[in-house]
Amino acid sequence: MSLQTVEWPQISVIVPIYNGATDIPNLGECLCQQTYPKNRVEYLLINNNSSDSTMVCLQEWQVKAQALGLQVKLLSESEIQSSYAARNQGIRAANGEILAFTDADCRPHADWLTTLIHPFQDAHVGLVIGEIAALPGNSLLEQYAEYREMMTQRYTYSHSFYPYGQTANLAVRKAAFVQAGLFRPYLTTGGDADLCWRVQLAGSWRVYFEPKAIIRHRHRATFKDLASQWRRYGRSNQYLHELHHVNLGPNVSSRTIARRLTQWLAQDLPKATWKVLRGKAPSVALVSVPLDVYCARARSVGQQQAQLPEAAREIVWLENSDTTSTKTNLKPEINNLV
Repeated sequence: MSLQTVEWPQISVIVPIYNGATDIPNLGECLCQQTYPKNRVEYLLINNNSSDSTMVCLQEWQVKAQALGLQVKLLSESEIQSSYAARNQGIRAANGEILAFTDADCRPHADWLTTLIHPFQDAHVGLVIGEIAALPGNSLLEQYAEYREMMTQRYTYSHSFYPYGQTANLAVRKAAFVQAGLFRPYLTTGGDADLCWRVQLAGSWRVYFEPKAIIRHRHRATFKDLASQWRRYGRSNQYLHELHHVNLGPNVSSRTIARRLTQWLAQDLPKATWKVLRGKAPSVALVSVPLDVYCARARSVGQQQAQLPEAAREIVWLENSDTTSTKTNLKPEINNLV
């Protein structure tokens, strides 16, 4: 079906922001360039207790955006320091039938919304996952992350339990939130997978992966930030194991590291060198295996150290008078599953 014949649904774009003053101008420019009809989309940006000039920057962008005809709402979540709690604020305030999520450090392509929303023409589609590509970077670690396609949603979409999408690029039918509940507000990581899985457990919603709906994300440029990212992935593994009984990742011991690095020196490095010299691989391929080991070790440490807070088990619910009975019937079932 051509885009000219699409019946455009009302959508809400929800962006949680914590200390994002430096990101707001570039993010705002990308939102202003969206090709989706302006009268069919609202932008809800939630300040999550920032300590920098985030709110001032948001107010300045709001003025510019409204002058261009965009509908913008500024919200605040100061009680709970959690991007999921901030997103819940946006969900409650949203008027759209489709809710699209991204983050402050993301840069959506101009056709992001138009492409991301298109699959919802099928009334059975409850989740649409867009693709996450890398913003251009010059550091070794940024090049490594791009080489490994570290944040591509192809991996999350093919998860062995159920497909899921990262909230950097995800759209959800609002009716699915009524059935499955909102994000767990006290969860600090893994909430995107948890939400997507609960949506699929609560109903017969279809999940669609749309690789042409692209946002670009800035990768970590320092070893400290890279290790922090992968420790967070490890904590997410542990939390989702406790909530949904999915398998944990392998523990990476010192012996495992030594064995893998020995194999790299003896086998992988000579092969990578040959490919680089022939122009068939970028130079970062020479050190990709040690960096893989570094990330795997950080994830293993995060998983071992993680302790799921009891409050993070809580699911909050979207009040909707038209679907109260559905919500009441489904709530015990989902609590039993998790």
